[in-house]
Amino acid sequence: MRIAVAGSAGRMGRTVIEAVLAAGDLALGAALEASGSPALGADAGDAVGARTGIAVSADFDAGIAASDCLIDFTRPAGTLAHLDACLRHGKAAVVGTTGFDAAGRRRIAAAAERIPIAFAPNFAVGVNVLFKLVDVAARALGDDYDVEIVEAHHRHKVDAPSGTALRMGEIAAAALGRDLARDAVHGRHGDTGERPRGAIGFHAVRGGDIVGEHTVMFAGTGERVELVVRSANRMTYALGALRAARFLRGKPAGLYDMQDVLGLR
Repeated sequence: MRIAVAGSAGRMGRTVIEAVLAAGDLALGAALEASGSPALGADAGDAVGARTGIAVSADFDAGIAASDCLIDFTRPAGTLAHLDACLRHGKAAVVGTTGFDAAGRRRIAAAAERIPIAFAPNFAVGVNVLFKLVDVAARALGDDYDVEIVEAHHRHKVDAPSGTALRMGEIAAAALGRDLARDAVHGRHGDTGERPRGAIGFHAVRGGDIVGEHTVMFAGTGERVELVVRSANRMTYALGALRAARFLRGKPAGLYDMQDVLGLR
């Protein structure tokens, strides 16, 4: 199975390439970057100490056509353009980009009517197990426990809260029968008054080189339940993305996520 990697010169792209090169059942089909990138023309493996014979290219059409599946951890506008290329060539896609607005999500859903897409806010296996645990905990603990979500990432992350934190909030809200758009509280400052019953709090930390940490807190009277996952490096996301790419092989068109990939439905 040949993998095309979008944003191949970025932190996540380099990690995905490293993971592909280490996988015995996968091959690198293309390393793709935006036009104007200083990495264009370099060997795709230079950043990870390997030689691949594949030059970093801005020709997304050719790169996707030469591959079986695109893995994309870039930015929303770029990802949507890359999905258009996948549609033109009938190729599968693994989308780990976060920060899409409602219109962007609709475009992904529309694309999934024609090609198989694995779309998730986080591809780390442990994080996706935690998604399942959030659902179980919220249903069992119920309205007597207040839900607060704290996430921490490196200083370069541009969206907040993280897509992973928002997904955790969505899962908790659905399990509790709440409307996240109405009940979400993002940070607190000043004289906020008493905590509204049913609120779901979000708090974002940005600093240093933190790869990703998420805590979902269920605070009740006399006890607190915390579900925590910490990622030590980006390889956990890359390995999950490769697992998703393998899952898509031979799948019909549709919108899948890591719960599908891991059989947690």
